[in-house]
Amino acid sequence: MTKIYLLALVVVYNFCFSAGISMNGVSTIPPVLNIGAVFSLNSTIGKVAKVAIEAAVEDVNSNPAILGGTKLKLTVHDTNYSRFLGMVEALTLLENETVAIIGPQFSVIAHLVSHIANEFQVPLLSFAATDPSLSSLQYPFFVRTTQSDLYQMAAIADIVDYFGWRNVIALYVDDDHGRNGIAALGDKLAEKRCRLSHKVPLSPKGSRNQIIDTLLTVSSMMSRILILHTYDIWGLEVLNAAKHLRMMESGYVWIVTDWLSSILDTDSQLHSEKMDDIQGVLTLRMYTQSSEEKRKFVTRWRHLTRKNTLNGPIGLNSFGLYAYDTLWLLAHAIGAFFDQGGNISFSEDSKLSELSRGDMRFSSMSIFNGGKMLLDNILQVNMTGVTGPIKFTSDRDLINPAYEVINVIGTGSRRIGYWSNHSGLSVVPPEALYKEPSNRSASSQHLYSAVWPGQTTQKPRGWVFPNNGRHLRIGVPSQVIYPEFVAQGKGTDKFSGYCIDVFTAVLELLPYAVPYKLVPFGDGHNSPKRFDLLRLVSEEVYDAAVGDFAITTERTKMVDFTQPYIESGLVVVAPIKKLNSNAWAFLSPFTPKMWCVTGIFFLVVGVVVWILEHRLNDDFRGPPKRQIGTILWFSFSTLFFSHKERTVNSLSRLVLIIWLFVVLILTSSYTASLTSILTVEQLSSPIKDIQSLVASSDPIGYQRGSFAENYLTDELNIDKSRLVPLNTAEEYEKALTDGPKNGGVSAVIDERAYMEVFLSTRCEFSIIGQEFTRIGWGFAFPRDSPLAVDMSIAILELSENGDLQRIHDKWLTRSACSSQGTKQEADRLHLKSFWGLFVLCGLACLLSLLIYLIQIVRQFARHYLDLQELESAGRSSQSSRLQTFISFAGEKEVVIKNLSKKRKLERASTGDIDKDKSTDGDLNGSC
Repeated sequence: MTKIYLLALVVVYNFCFSAGISMNGVSTIPPVLNIGAVFSLNSTIGKVAKVAIEAAVEDVNSNPAILGGTKLKLTVHDTNYSRFLGMVEALTLLENETVAIIGPQFSVIAHLVSHIANEFQVPLLSFAATDPSLSSLQYPFFVRTTQSDLYQMAAIADIVDYFGWRNVIALYVDDDHGRNGIAALGDKLAEKRCRLSHKVPLSPKGSRNQIIDTLLTVSSMMSRILILHTYDIWGLEVLNAAKHLRMMESGYVWIVTDWLSSILDTDSQLHSEKMDDIQGVLTLRMYTQSSEEKRKFVTRWRHLTRKNTLNGPIGLNSFGLYAYDTLWLLAHAIGAFFDQGGNISFSEDSKLSELSRGDMRFSSMSIFNGGKMLLDNILQVNMTGVTGPIKFTSDRDLINPAYEVINVIGTGSRRIGYWSNHSGLSVVPPEALYKEPSNRSASSQHLYSAVWPGQTTQKPRGWVFPNNGRHLRIGVPSQVIYPEFVAQGKGTDKFSGYCIDVFTAVLELLPYAVPYKLVPFGDGHNSPKRFDLLRLVSEEVYDAAVGDFAITTERTKMVDFTQPYIESGLVVVAPIKKLNSNAWAFLSPFTPKMWCVTGIFFLVVGVVVWILEHRLNDDFRGPPKRQIGTILWFSFSTLFFSHKERTVNSLSRLVLIIWLFVVLILTSSYTASLTSILTVEQLSSPIKDIQSLVASSDPIGYQRGSFAENYLTDELNIDKSRLVPLNTAEEYEKALTDGPKNGGVSAVIDERAYMEVFLSTRCEFSIIGQEFTRIGWGFAFPRDSPLAVDMSIAILELSENGDLQRIHDKWLTRSACSSQGTKQEADRLHLKSFWGLFVLCGLACLLSLLIYLIQIVRQFARHYLDLQELESAGRSSQSSRLQTFISFAGEKEVVIKNLSKKRKLERASTGDIDKDKSTDGDLNGSC
C-alpha cells in the first residue's frame, strides 16, 4: 500500500515540478526555518486560520526567547477543497526542506497527506481535521491540535439523553469525515441506551434536488431528532431545503456539529434569510477558557483582519484560536528540539531510488532526519495559549475537551450550557468543575431552556407517526382460552375484552392520536404461541402486540414492554374435597413441631421455677414424688393461669411473667385458629404445593402457547413428557376431573389471572398454595419504541385515576369460590410464627439460672467450713466437697443460715473457755 501511494505521489510530483533540492546538511541552528501550511483559503475556517497563523509567525519571530536567532518562514498553499491539490501542495512544500506542515483543514485530505508525512518524517499538525479515525497508530506523524469529533459526538449523545430522546437520524456528508464521525456518534449513543435509527448519507456534490429527495425520505420516518454533520459550504443549503420542506417547524429537533457555530462566529452579519433557515437549531462550539491572553488576541483581531483581508473585518472562530496556538506549539517544540542538540538535516529516501524510471528525478524528495525527535518534542509540549492549557494525553488528544451548547435565536445565538468530558452537561464553565470529582449522574446534568424550531420552548417529543397514511398494525392473539381477556367477534375484525379495553383507554390518555388496526394472529382454533407473535413484533412485521402477554426475561430480550397493567403469576390448580370434622380436630391448630416445642417449654419452665424456688419455698419441697408432681402441675396449670403455688424468688417471678405472656399469645392464637377450622368449610387436596407436584410423577396440564411450558421444563426441570397442553377451559375441567389415573392430569399450572376466571364457576377446584412466580402483563413494542414509554406513563395515570380498577371489575369480577383454597393448611399455626417468643423465654430462663448459680456458689463459699465440720469426721475434705455442695444446694436456705449461726456461737463459747483456762494457768504459775 505504501509503494502504491509513493508511486502515485512521484508521478504527480514529476508531472508538476522539475526542480530539485540539495541534501546537504545545514547548521545546527539555522537562521531561517521553513514551515508550510495547506488548507482552503476561501473557506470559513481557512480565511480565519490564515490570518491567525501569520499573526503567530510574526509574534514568534519577534520574540527571541522562543527560537533565539532563528526565524520561521511560512509558506501557505491553497488546497481549494481538492484532495488532489492537497496532496500536490504538500509535496511542493517538501521541496524547500520543510520541517513541519500545518494543516490540512479537511479530514479527507489529512488522510492522504498523512501518508506523505509518514514517508518523509515531517510532522503534520492539523488544527481542523477532526475525524476520530486519524489515529497515531496508522499515521504516527499526524498530530491533531484541536478537539477530536469523538468528543463532539459524545456531547451530542449526552444532549440527546438529557432531553430523553431515544432514536435519532443522522444526515452526514458521505466521505471519511462524515462516515467516521457518525460511527463515533452511534457508539456514544449506544452507551446512553439510545440509537441511530437511520443513517442518511449526502453526496458531497449532490444537487439541491438530491438534497430535497433525501429530506423527503427523512420526513417520512418516525424520529424527529436530526443530527447534521457536514461542511460549512454545504450545510446551510441542507437547512434551507429543510426550511422549504417545512422541516424546521414545531416537532423537529436539529442538532448541528460545530461547522455552524464557525459560520456564526466568522460572519456575524449573516444574511437574514439564512438566519431564518436555522432558527431553533442547536449547535456546538469548541470551548476555550477566558484568559488575559485570549482577551488581548480578540482585541487585536479586528486590526489583523482589516490589514490582511480585502473584504473587511471577519469574525474570529474557535478554529482560528487553535490555528494560532498550533504555530506557537510548533515553535516551543522546535526550541526544545534545538536545546536537545537537534540538527536540521535531510537524507535521500532509498525507497524512491528503487522507483526511479527514465528521466524522473527524485533527488529533491528527502527525509527529515530530525522528524522523529521533533515529533516527540511536539507531543511533550506543556504550555498555555489563547485556547487555554495545551497538553497531549497518551492518546495524543488535547486535555480537557469541552464544548459550548449554542441555540440559534432571532438574529444571533445564545449559549444554553457547556459540555465537558469531565462532568458532562452543566451551566457553569468546565474549568470550575475540574477541581471536583467527576460526576456524570443524571441529577448533575443541567442546561438552560432552549427555543426549538417553530419558536416553541416546549421540549419536542422527538418522534411522530409517519405521515404516509399507514396505520399501526397491532397483533392480537385470535384465540384466547378466556374471552374475558381477548375475544374476536365472529365474522368481524373487531375485538373486545379486558386487554382491549385497557389498550383503548390508554390510547385516549395520550396527547396525540394513534392510527392503528388490530390484526388477528393465529389460526382461530388453537391458542397461538405468544412467543411467535412477539418475535414478529421484534422483526417489525407488527408495530405492536396487545393481549395477555406475560413479561418475562426471555421476552424482554426481544421487545420492549409497557408498564404492567395487571399482576399475575403461575399458580397450581387441583381438585379439592371437603373435610369433615373429626375427634382429633382440636390438634389441628398447631403443627406437630409446634406441639412438641410448646410441650417442651412447659416442662422447661416448670423445672426452672422449681430450681429457683426449691431452697426458699416450702411449696416446692418435700419427697421426690411430690416435687415431680409439683413441677408438672405448676407447669401445665399456667396454661389456665390457675397455679396455686406462690413464688418468692425474684428470678422465678421474672421467668414466670415472661412465660405467662407467651402462654397468653399461644392460647389466643390457638383459640382463633380452632374457631376458624371448626366453623369454616375445610378443603383438602393431595397436592400441597409446587414442590410436592414437582416431586411426583403425575402429568401436569398447562395452557398451550403460554410461557408456562418453558418455565416448567427450564426452571423446574420437569420432564416434557409429563406436560399436557390444553386449549380450552373445558379441557382444563375434564383433565382435572378425570385425574392422572383416567388420562387426565393431577394439577394445572397457569397464570393466576386466568385461574381466577376459571375458578369463578368451578368450585370443585382450587388454587393450591401461593404464587411461585411474580410477573405482570404488558403491551409489546419493538425495541426502543418511543410509544412504549408514552403508553407506560398513560397506564400509570390510568391506575392512579381508578379507571384501571373499574375496567378490571367490569370483566374479571370473581365469585366467592374462586378465592377458596386449602384453608386448613393456611389456618394452622407454624413454629416460625412464634420462634421469637420461645427464644425470649429461653433466654430469660438461662439468665435466671446463671444468676442463681452465682448466688449459690457465693453462699457455699461462705458457709463451706461450717458445713464441712458437720459432716462425718472419717472422710477427706477433697472427696466430700462435691457431696457437700449438693447437700448445700438441696437444703433449705433458712436451715443453712441457722447452722452457720450455731457454729459461730459454738466457736465463740469455745474461745472464752480456752481464754479462762489460760488465765488460770498464768495465775497458778505466778503463785
